Amino acid sequence: MISVSEALTGIFDLLTPLPAETVSLRAASGRVLAEDAVAGRDQPPFDAAVMDGYAVAEAGSLVGKTLRVVGEAAAGHALDLRIGPGEAARIFTGAPMPPGACRVIMQEDTRAEGGTVAIVEDDPENIFVRPLGSDFRSGDHLKAGRRLTPMDVVLLAAMNLAEVRVTRPPTVAILSTGDELVLPGDTPRADQIIASNGFGLAALAEQAGAEARLLPVVRDRMEALEAAFDLCSGADLIVTSGGASVGDHDLLGRDLSALGLTRNFYKVAMRPGKPLMAGKLRGTPMIGLPGNPVSSMVCGMIFMQPALHALAGLPPQPSRRDRLQLAVDLPENGGREHYMRSRLGPEGVTPFTSQDSSLQKVMSEADALIVRPPHDPARKAGEYIETVPLRP
Repeated sequence: MISVSEALTGIFDLLTPLPAETVSLRAASGRVLAEDAVAGRDQPPFDAAVMDGYAVAEAGSLVGKTLRVVGEAAAGHALDLRIGPGEAARIFTGAPMPPGACRVIMQEDTRAEGGTVAIVEDDPENIFVRPLGSDFRSGDHLKAGRRLTPMDVVLLAAMNLAEVRVTRPPTVAILSTGDELVLPGDTPRADQIIASNGFGLAALAEQAGAEARLLPVVRDRMEALEAAFDLCSGADLIVTSGGASVGDHDLLGRDLSALGLTRNFYKVAMRPGKPLMAGKLRGTPMIGLPGNPVSSMVCGMIFMQPALHALAGLPPQPSRRDRLQLAVDLPENGGREHYMRSRLGPEGVTPFTSQDSSLQKVMSEADALIVRPPHDPARKAGEYIETVPLRP
């Protein structure tokens, strides 16, 4: 068996980031920026008023003075008239500062009197002007290699970019194997169960920004598996669930070369999820996940999602980890890295009593996975421990 970190490195070694494509800004959110985005203008493109009030030319206090109002500036309507001493321009938030004006006096500190304005209060230290380029300058870069958020899209739009170069989203083909499986909504025999893993893995893939292709359940026959692999043509990653163990009916764990699969590794020192393998199927990266539902989902988060992120152009790195305080004592861990379904509470994180890898309800109720390294010593309540978040 190899370690989790060795397995993840082995999977990353199978991957090549996908090519870039140009998309409209409207379609950019959630995609990975493939090339630096370069601002096409300054923001703001002029010195702008921060408050409604009066733009004036004098830097010193004007308390008690009355100024002649010579014009008005509003957002989208610049005043092309120079302001001199003893003059003011009515100005509104976001409007360009008129030539000659150096600051804005808030309207609350003034009293309008016909064509003049009396200054009642004035703090010259607060100029209420947003300088040209104070947000960003023309030529500034938004660096590639980041998944674009709605906040990034706002920035890109302000940079005057109508489209950007992003990595093509990966397509993952997902198939579950086993004569015992039937799809949700079907009527299982007494010796069959519902095929749930593929639906969860597809949701994990889409959460990672991929396009999931959920294939039909594959029966435990070599010809059925070969036909299913033919359906994987064109996918950037193939993920299987089940059939990777060493039983007589576990086809993926047996004659792999006959299927066109080159295996890089098999078995990982983790719990749940030991019977995990990875390699290439006819040139396409493939991850073989265990069939137990919790094992499949945990391995999907620990291995499949980081693989999809790397294919999409993000740096190859493990899934996000947080450090949380333990609410209870934990005994010493065994020789495998243990991912324990846990619940968050006011005193910290508490693992569920049962960690059986078939308990999907416990997985649904969990907030995080406590990560116990191999041979991790006993831990006391109050200590901080590494976790994988399961909820936003």
